[in-house]
Amino acid sequence: MKRRLSLFALVLVLSACHSARVEREPDEATEVDPLLSQSGVAHVVVTEAFVTASTENDNIDSPAAWRAPDGKTWLFATAKEGPGLTLYDGDTGETWRSYGTEGDAPGQFRRVNGISIVDDLLFVVERDNHRVQVLTLPSLAPISAFGAKDLTQPYGVWVRKRDGQVYEVLVTDAYMAGKRANGWDIPPPLSELDRRVHRYRFERHRGGAKIEHLGAFGDVTEAGAIRIPESIQGDVAHDRLLISEEDTMTGTAVREYNLAGQYRGRTIGLGLFKAQAEGIALWQCADGSGYWITTDQYKDRSLFHLFDRVTLEHIGAFAGQAVANTDGIWLHQAATTRFPNGVFYAVHDDQGVGAFDWRDIARALNLRADCTAN
Repeated sequence: MKRRLSLFALVLVLSACHSARVEREPDEATEVDPLLSQSGVAHVVVTEAFVTASTENDNIDSPAAWRAPDGKTWLFATAKEGPGLTLYDGDTGETWRSYGTEGDAPGQFRRVNGISIVDDLLFVVERDNHRVQVLTLPSLAPISAFGAKDLTQPYGVWVRKRDGQVYEVLVTDAYMAGKRANGWDIPPPLSELDRRVHRYRFERHRGGAKIEHLGAFGDVTEAGAIRIPESIQGDVAHDRLLISEEDTMTGTAVREYNLAGQYRGRTIGLGLFKAQAEGIALWQCADGSGYWITTDQYKDRSLFHLFDRVTLEHIGAFAGQAVANTDGIWLHQAATTRFPNGVFYAVHDDQGVGAFDWRDIARALNLRADCTAN
């Protein structure tokens, strides 16, 4: 009898651990996982240059890359249920090490999500610490954290360098109105969606930083509101912000705002996205041309839609051989040892990161391989 009780207790413990590991996000309220193989959406296949080793318990969310002083490419990924950050070789996919522990002290993390790198600053969004933590590279020394007084459930981040040591930081906030009986989150009513993106001024000083909260924005109309936000990316040359709308109930797509935070009356990919709009990246040239890359999060293989940078017209779509269920993406446009024309990184199934040589993407979709090509 004691043995049976012990086995029963073990089952309960394992079940509890499993439930904790597969904690749903606000954007995961779906009864049936959509599959690219059943979607009928036209696309080409581009083979990955590599896919990193899987760490299925880490719940990998978003990548970002940085060129170190010695010329190596550092590829970071946020680990929602891991130590905080995982660091890979950006040219080979080799796992180098993990960084961080659980907690709210400097260098500690709770439920990390979005990530961005500008200059030698690494910005990491922590959902459950309700903040953005900033580390300096290559030392990974924490220098600042901000947002705890303003943010409820932060996810995505975009950083824009202004002047000198001043940066503008935009952070999406997926605060909810409550939960349904099945545990899924309930988006707030339209009138309460005016704080979906928070704006900060980050000024770096020796040994620290001065941070100012500049307010928040969000459209409250039926067409322009963002019910479930995550990824955000800006384009200064065209006064444009693209923000993913992940709510499948009203239609998952990408909203276009201006840099001041006003909805521009256009939603991109409505009806084209069949699974869920997720990561956003921009391939850009100095003359204003380029391509937007957006993610449709199919569970079997992720689909990446490309749009013209200027007109936002749909150009085409590609999928990898393996990469699936992608949250965050990152385009590293600068040359690396292995990727002379840059590399596109995409999270793979919450377990690792896949890399695509930009030359392979350009060849498959008849795009420009670099900014000098016609």
